[in-house]
Amino acid sequence: MGNGANGALSGAVIAVAGAGGPAGRAALLRLAEAGATVVGADNDPQRLSEAVDAARYASGGASVIGDTVDLLDLQSTRDWAAHIEKDFGRVDGLVHLVGGWRGSETFTKTSLDDWDFLELLLVKTVQHTSLAFHEALQRSDRGRYVLISAAGASRPTAGNAAYSAAKAAAEAWTLALADYFRKAGGPEGPTSAATILVVKALVHDAMRAERPNAKFAGFTDVKDLAEAVEGVWSKSAAEVNGNRLWLTEKP
Repeated sequence: MGNGANGALSGAVIAVAGAGGPAGRAALLRLAEAGATVVGADNDPQRLSEAVDAARYASGGASVIGDTVDLLDLQSTRDWAAHIEKDFGRVDGLVHLVGGWRGSETFTKTSLDDWDFLELLLVKTVQHTSLAFHEALQRSDRGRYVLISAAGASRPTAGNAAYSAAKAAAEAWTLALADYFRKAGGPEGPTSAATILVVKALVHDAMRAERPNAKFAGFTDVKDLAEAVEGVWSKSAAEVNGNRLWLTEKP
């Protein structure tokens, strides 16, 4: 448990994209407990307000704010970034937790409709948030762009072509942002960082309750993911910029 005002992220302002899902909920809470002001966005207003309320309640009324933003619209995403910096004076992080999965039984049965859907959720939202936030993150003395990715991006299975390709594209985009931070830092090295946290898959309490006998081998609990997200700020920019941090076994 963090201790708010004296927490590791005291004074930081962190945006969380995809804040309404289980991973988003865990991240809102963890970052708030560490002392950050957390601004979450989700495309489902109901889910978002529940997540924000839960994080506020559990962290003793910490500053957790919810904004309904269409991350598939670049201008809306830019407006969101601008309003956070205007309201709070800074932006120290963007955590990208927008998820989605579609797969098929075999490679042959792959539906390109799945690609169209996943490309929007997993790639467009990364493009828009990175383009909207990179300058504010570079202005911060501890700016971090954190992408959550999947091991499948490096080792795709036959039925996961669309999902793995979208994740690989998101990783490449994030690594290009890392190169921007590296160049902006000059000879001193980067002051801000873009980094990738790699999981096999995520698991949370509700999933365990639904499938009490499942092992979920190699899965990362959303609470552990949230802890790893917070940990990105405790490492130097040079250490995490352009790197994949594996939370599961490397393929």
